[in-house]
Amino acid sequence: MNIRDGVLNINKPQGITSFDVVAKVKKVTRVKKVGHAGTLDPEASGVLLICLGKATRIVPFLMDATKEYRATLHLGITTDTLDSTGKIMQRTEKITTTEEEIREAVSSFTGEIEQIPPMFSALWHHGRRLYELAREGVEVERKPRKITIHRLTILSYDPPYLTFEVTCSKGTYIRSLCADIGQKLGVGGHMSWLQRLKIGDMSIEQAIPFEVLGQKGAAEILAAKITPADRVLKFLPAVQIRSWAKRAALHGVPLSDRQVILDHPEQLRKGDLVRGYDSEGQFIGIFETLVDLSGLRQQQPQAEPPQDGRLQAEPPQTSQEELWFKPKRLL
Repeated sequence: MNIRDGVLNINKPQGITSFDVVAKVKKVTRVKKVGHAGTLDPEASGVLLICLGKATRIVPFLMDATKEYRATLHLGITTDTLDSTGKIMQRTEKITTTEEEIREAVSSFTGEIEQIPPMFSALWHHGRRLYELAREGVEVERKPRKITIHRLTILSYDPPYLTFEVTCSKGTYIRSLCADIGQKLGVGGHMSWLQRLKIGDMSIEQAIPFEVLGQKGAAEILAAKITPADRVLKFLPAVQIRSWAKRAALHGVPLSDRQVILDHPEQLRKGDLVRGYDSEGQFIGIFETLVDLSGLRQQQPQAEPPQDGRLQAEPPQTSQEELWFKPKRLL
């Protein structure tokens, strides 16, 4: 069966890599271009979005989406990898931390915070992955990065195990969050278990069990479960491109706010991303909003909307600050 372009939400089990899932999907679907939107470590489980065909073009935008995890922090033991696979570096024999102390510590990690990426990560340093250097016993300085913890909820505390759920921005390392909470409490700690519950609007309740990929008729099952690229991007607001401006958009020409239909333009800020649709509801691609302060409209003046399909922009206006939509990724 020929599976169309789109995204599969796979529930990755523990014990396999994200690349293992990609390879299995490739084999089952026979689609040549397949990629995943955000690595899960082998010992982690949960939502892994697999993009097929043209949908691989939206991978960077899915990786930017808000994510939700459930994790268990093992207090009292620190490891070099910040998780249960690493070498034990320090151990606190007796954990006397109270639930009240934990709640106070956890609350300090909500909102916008700074986090130092772990050495055992896929970040680059002078042409090499950090985890490669870490395996050689080399540690390099990492600059703290700003992340946002939107929600952090304690589910249970059964010493020395603390289980919580977290909703966070891109770039958040849950291993580092666990280690930082343990350090804040003065006893240390590492992440002993992790499950990804959500990426954007795609949740674990909707996920396809990995075991399905090994079943007879797996290709037909996946074909019925595949999600169009724009539906996976529902967390982005949508705009409609006016029919006479569609051709310009498809040629990468920035569109003015008069060339699109948007319900709440006042809610957009410079750099925000939106989904663009034509007048028939067909998904065109992703557009980036920008505020024009440099006379872009004056650089492309037209007296009237085009009647013959030629590439034309909007007539000039008197406003000094105008909203534009720049094609970011066309599908």
